[in-house]
Amino acid sequence: MNIEYFREYCLSKPETIECLPFDENTLVFKVAGKMFALTDLLEPEFKVNLKSDPEKALELREKYDDVLPGYHMNKKHWNTVMFEGSINDKILRQMIDESYELVVKSLKKADRDRISNQLSAVNKKDQ
Repeated sequence: MNIEYFREYCLSKPETIECLPFDENTLVFKVAGKMFALTDLLEPEFKVNLKSDPEKALELREKYDDVLPGYHMNKKHWNTVMFEGSINDKILRQMIDESYELVVKSLKKADRDRISNQLSAVNKKDQ
């Protein structure tokens, strides 16, 4: 998966914004003000930090050489994923989805319900 497709996929999720809160090189994707993905735009290898359930994070690291503990992140909850490696796009999209969904689940009830309703509407439209 290339960075353009990654960006479009992240931005297709309800209430997602992109920003550069740390510096002009670190592209961050947030939902309701909380990060679910970030990447360094200047790195020669395209890699992304994604949130993950702690048990699943360990499983992914064991299963894929291209999944590492989150660089500069809480390694219990974040993975760094090499996006131009051996992991297929379907699995990469699932990792992005999980990261987004974990963040949505952590939001205040009103925000969580509003975004969940938008997700349901999108899923119905896609069927």
